[in-house]
Amino acid sequence: MTEAPTAGKNKLPLHWKMAIGFIAGLAMGLLVYMTGIGQLTAAGAGSPACVAGAAELPWQCTPWVQLITSYVTGPIGQLFLNLIFMLVVPLLFSALVVGVSEMGDIRAFGRVGWRTLGYTVLMSSIAVVLGLLLVNWLQPGSGIDRETAQHLLAEGAQRASAIVASTHEQPHGLDMLLSIVPDNVIKAAADNTILAVMFFALMLGIGMVLTPGKATDTLREGIQGLFDVSMTLIGLVIRLAPYAVFCFMFDLAAKFGWDLLFKLASYVGVVVLALALHLFVVYSIALRAIGGYSPRAFFRGTQEAMVLAFSTASSNATLPTSLRVAEEKLGLPPRISRFVLTVGATANQNGTALFEGVTVIFLAQFFGVDLSLFQQVLVMLVCILGGIGTAGVPSGSLPVVAMICGMVGVPPQGIGLILGVNHFLDMCRTTLNVTGDIAIAAMVSKGEADRGHA
Repeated sequence: MTEAPTAGKNKLPLHWKMAIGFIAGLAMGLLVYMTGIGQLTAAGAGSPACVAGAAELPWQCTPWVQLITSYVTGPIGQLFLNLIFMLVVPLLFSALVVGVSEMGDIRAFGRVGWRTLGYTVLMSSIAVVLGLLLVNWLQPGSGIDRETAQHLLAEGAQRASAIVASTHEQPHGLDMLLSIVPDNVIKAAADNTILAVMFFALMLGIGMVLTPGKATDTLREGIQGLFDVSMTLIGLVIRLAPYAVFCFMFDLAAKFGWDLLFKLASYVGVVVLALALHLFVVYSIALRAIGGYSPRAFFRGTQEAMVLAFSTASSNATLPTSLRVAEEKLGLPPRISRFVLTVGATANQNGTALFEGVTVIFLAQFFGVDLSLFQQVLVMLVCILGGIGTAGVPSGSLPVVAMICGMVGVPPQGIGLILGVNHFLDMCRTTLNVTGDIAIAAMVSKGEADRGHA
């Protein structure tokens, strides 16, 4: 087996390099942010630019920071994501086709598929219920200062309006179901309609299982080659991850510091608490009870994928690392891990479903909208379904939150209130999403391994 790019006795593991980049970027960003505050204080009323920026962000008083974030760290981070996203569609397509075609028996595919769906719905349901219980108990929406809230709403008004407008362009109901089946798979790939590409890959894999023969074997080998090439290229790109992580954290800390987190501390605290409980308590119990795995060994093996998920805030960008971790660190069967993880990158969004539920109830509390038990159950069901269709990219859940708010009578523009802390929470919920994908793959693999030895 080919060694991972980070392997080697004298080389620091990739997740440690990313952790160093994360800490260094955060520390330097906070230093710049605090330096900006010092320059703002020193400038006083004599500097019109600083006076104009005083009501917004202190870093505006340091033009060189704007230059760095606009022309250095911002483009480097975006370049890294673009390289990953460029390879995600061929990787996802080839992994899913090969994973399904290697089942060998359509009954085996059905068994794995139904178990994956069952575990996904179960864990998403627990996540949303946990989030709703905590947000109703701790009531974070009732503790925000109104003046601060109105300022945050004003800051995010333009972006919130754009997000709300985009929800009207998304298909709903039966149209959303029909959109999963593409009339043109090339167009679906070009438009980054991941669910449609996955459906085509699923159908192609099933067709290959049902069509044994030499030509089918040749096609399978060709698609396997596409998967291998995609993984090799992504392995090269992943070497840039520590530098990209540094850039992401520098930008976030230099622009916002901890200011916005402190302003919305109660809301952030509830979301992070719910995510942590679901990740470290619920999944630990499920791994032990269903998969027969040691939670300690599982989390030790997945730490590289967790760090990358937290840094990039994208399930799709973390997919290559998740696949490698599942096969090399946890020893999961490739045919199972490739199927479960590629489907899970879009369908198993536990953290996203939890975040959406907590955010809707938080905004309802803030705006004084009293949601009935039926409405909260409706929120829970839509969040579970919404988590399945949410794009595995940064901030992909915001249009879904706006849509759910509109359904239960909460002003959708209220998402402007949480835009300042959304990226940080996006990082946290993506960590749960990615780790949950690997955990479900481990649980599904356990049953299949038992059958294989029978």
